[in-house]
Amino acid sequence: MSGMLPACPKRTQAGSAGSLLADTAKDGYVTFPMSNTFGQLFRVTTFGESHGGGIGVVIDGCPPRIEISEAEIQRELDRRRPGQSKLTTQRKEEDRCELLSGVFQGRTLGTPIAILVRNKDARPEDYSEIARKFRPSHADYTYEAKYGIRNWQGGGRASARETIGRVAAGAIARKTLSALYAHFELVAYVTQIHEVTAKIDRSTVTMNDIEKNVVRCPDSAAAKKMVSLIEQIRDAGDSVGGVIECAARGIPPGLGEPVFDKLEADLAKAMLSIPAAKGFEIGSGFAATQMRGSQHNDAFETRGGRIRTTTNNSGGVQGGISNGEDIYFRVAFKPPATIALKQKTVTTSNEETALAARGRHDPCVLPRAVPIVEAMAALALCDHALRQNAIAIADRGLRID
Repeated sequence: MSGMLPACPKRTQAGSAGSLLADTAKDGYVTFPMSNTFGQLFRVTTFGESHGGGIGVVIDGCPPRIEISEAEIQRELDRRRPGQSKLTTQRKEEDRCELLSGVFQGRTLGTPIAILVRNKDARPEDYSEIARKFRPSHADYTYEAKYGIRNWQGGGRASARETIGRVAAGAIARKTLSALYAHFELVAYVTQIHEVTAKIDRSTVTMNDIEKNVVRCPDSAAAKKMVSLIEQIRDAGDSVGGVIECAARGIPPGLGEPVFDKLEADLAKAMLSIPAAKGFEIGSGFAATQMRGSQHNDAFETRGGRIRTTTNNSGGVQGGISNGEDIYFRVAFKPPATIALKQKTVTTSNEETALAARGRHDPCVLPRAVPIVEAMAALALCDHALRQNAIAIADRGLRID
């Protein structure tokens, strides 16, 4: 019953809001379920904390007979894991995945898939100071304001380590999309770090182009400048942000729905749910504000026996539904909030103080965020693909009386 009520702030009297709230209140708080699930048909639920026993995901709604292996999941996790280069946190985690259920003899069963990654190099003692101090621009204060309790060891659920489950699920979503669409491709890459901007042809960039350097930028000249900048920022005890672009090819027209479940709306939700993501734009994005309709409109033509557009300012989505062109969008990431420089803050007792971060942290999240962006894009696209596939089945008259 509590989930039917709006979120409630702390009460001075547990029973002051009526008998129902009194029954559900504890220590002056009313508890409601935290949102840990993404998707409608292809549903993923992540679990675990940064310095707990492990991180994992349960995937429900994956079709049967999709070929998948631990090695394929591990390949994506290796792209996300810490310690992979000098530009990332040096926390030493292998992030080895354990496929616990839902797969038999290399193929999905259609039953829930559970994947677990155990934490091996947790150092909760690095965070003892923030048990009573709120880190600036972190979720420490807001979590405590909402729930009345927080896991201060690495941020708990607010830590980017939670994205392990997303990346593992994204590997399976990617394989499902490849089974549905023969020409499906999905790539994400760094296009900007602070003021260093790359020049990239999104229509031709490949995974090999992206993985050839530690910053995951296909423009080699820009990548060198990005690496140098991140090293300089790290040595100064500071951090830096940037932009990741993602392109999905081979998606047919028809994915997405009008009004509230528009494809770009669900992609935006997926991207803005990623830690440190602060902005999203699809197609021409904010640049469209400086164009006229005659410049921005994507004219239709027939090409190769198909309806195509001469330009793609829409980013492959029109009216909330894919139009068969490449889907492309960009995600802006802020500088990581954890820095070595001393910052002003307050304690849990409202006393003003200062805090300098300890522990192991990324000076820039962009290189490790690339596979996370790809994973969340795959999850959103896969969910809509299955929803569209259900409509196609109904159109063929395969109904149950």
